[in-house]
Amino acid sequence: MFRITKEFHFSASHQLTHLPADHQCARMHGHNYVVVVELSASELNADGFVRDYHELKDLKNYIDTRFDHRHLNDVLDCPSTAEHMAQHFYQWCKARWPEVTAVKVSETPKTWAEFRP
Repeated sequence: MFRITKEFHFSASHQLTHLPADHQCARMHGHNYVVVVELSASELNADGFVRDYHELKDLKNYIDTRFDHRHLNDVLDCPSTAEHMAQHFYQWCKARWPEVTAVKVSETPKTWAEFRP
């Protein structure tokens, strides 16, 4: 099995309003997010790739226009947790690239969530 990953960065704010008022995530705050998309294939394509990294720029464009320097509560239809964001990015990618096997979203260098069906 061949596997590739590509990392994307963006900054955004969010607020988890369903949490108790004394929880730090109940207040509006921001993160420098890292999104890592993973693609896998048992065989390489005719060019010798799982998928050309250049094609993944569409995800960068999507992140830059819809998420970067935005308030995530305004752009997501679900709570803006890393878990929901990982699932959202996975579904967006899977609709374009069938080789997608997982998406990881990090809020900090030490915390992340991964969606892998």
